[in-house]
Amino acid sequence: MNDTFFNSLLYYVPALITGLVAYYFFKEHTKNEADRRKFILNKDLQVSVLPNRLQAYERLALFLERIAPNKLLLRVQPIGELTSDYESLLIKTIEQEFEHNLSQQIYMTDECWNVICTAKNATIQLIRKVAFNKETDNANKLRETILTKLIDQQTPSEAALAFLKNEISTSWSY
Repeated sequence: MNDTFFNSLLYYVPALITGLVAYYFFKEHTKNEADRRKFILNKDLQVSVLPNRLQAYERLALFLERIAPNKLLLRVQPIGELTSDYESLLIKTIEQEFEHNLSQQIYMTDECWNVICTAKNATIQLIRKVAFNKETDNANKLRETILTKLIDQQTPSEAALAFLKNEISTSWSY
């Protein structure tokens, strides 16, 4: 009986060890294959998504340039003398530019999109604040006051553009 048990061990132990080794190698092989497939899929997606992502960053950089108060005021001329009309026109222009680029948010981080939204809102806030001032009694005075106010400080658009450039440059370094 002891001999039978010992002979059984001689057959079953190597078979068990071989089975465990085969299981381990099969498991590792399938994991590596899944990782390889995932890598190839991500690489292929990167090839197709990267141009769209870069285009989104370009469009939002253009948006930030277009809503920068110094460029916006030169591009959008007052249609009358009333401060309120010009204020509305400027804000409407900013909102239209923003709505035109809304879909670009899917290609960037939430943090970057929030910075862009903050820049837009801060620019609108600046225009409203200057327009609310009693000294700003006509559209040309509004333009002059906004431009004077921004001579020594960074515009919200410049800050957001710097953030955007930093984010895109860090996405290139791995």
